[in-house]
This record gives sequence, C-alpha cells and structure tokens, in this order.
Amino acid sequence: MSSNELAPSFAPFFGMVSASPSPYDLWMYHARHTHLDVHELTAAGAGAAYGTAKAGIGIAGIGTYRPDLIMKSLIPIVMSGILAVYALVISVLIASDIKPPPDNTYSLYAGFMHMAAGLSVGLSGLAAGYAIGIVGDAGVRSFMRQSRIFVGMVLILIFAEVLGLYGLIVALILNTRASG
Repeated sequence: MSSNELAPSFAPFFGMVSASPSPYDLWMYHARHTHLDVHELTAAGAGAAYGTAKAGIGIAGIGTYRPDLIMKSLIPIVMSGILAVYALVISVLIASDIKPPPDNTYSLYAGFMHMAAGLSVGLSGLAAGYAIGIVGDAGVRSFMRQSRIFVGMVLILIFAEVLGLYGLIVALILNTRASG
C-alpha cells in the first residue's frame, strides 16, 4: 500500500473514527431484515435510543390510565427514530467516499472533514434525543391530565428535532467540502 503526504495510509481511520454500530441500528437491522454494511454514528443512535426510552416510559405510564391517548402520544418516539436516520444518511455518504487501499486516493483532509461531519450529526443527535426524551416524557404525562398541552408539546418537540436537523445540514456541507 503506497502512502504519500496528502493521502497517508491512515487517513481513512479519521473518516470512520466516529462511526461504529449502535444498539439502535442493530435493532433496526433485525427488525427490517435488510443488509446493513455501514455503521451508524453512535452518539446519534444513543440520543435516539434515550429519547425513545424516556418517552416510552411516559407512554407506558399513561397507557394504564388512558389507553385512548397512546396513539397520539407516539409522536416523541417517532421523532427520536428520525435522529438515527439522519446519522444513517451521513454514514452512507462517508462510507461511499472511502476507497479501498489499492486506490488510496482518500486524503487526510477528507478524513478530518468526514470526522467533523460525523461528530456534527452525532453530537447534535445526542442533544436532540435527550431533549425529545425529556419533553416527550413530561409532555405525554401532562397531556393525560390536560388535552390542551398537546399542541405545546408538539411545538417544543419540533424545536428539539430541529437541533438534529441543524447537525445534519452542517454534516452535509462538511461532506460536500470533503469530496469537492
């Protein structure tokens, strides 16, 4: 394997350093029975898993008292799952740019840009998942007592989801700069 100053042999390490399989991805893989050959960004998967678990606890709590509200209360769980999809998009883009060793055209610059893209979507997904989990749990429990809370809960959940979307946008820009 040849190595030069602009494309050293260790450059792909930086492109994949923030990528590893998360438990949420493994669950999604088994649920869909599809071939998953790229790794999800762990931080975004952890944020999605936390948001799903925290909001799910609230839904389980209200389900015993008001089973009619369960379907409307699934919004936080769906929004948490979308965060993992953001990470999946970036993972696929990063993995498609990394070439096998004989080609060796992957530069150190591209490795650092891909690492920054992964960290951008991963850390913003972690923060958004945490916010969605907290708001979803409290919002669902309040919705059981007062139905007017629903609109406010959805608005706050949208603002929390936008944190993850901002990370995706920054990651897409960074990925484009790495390829360009």
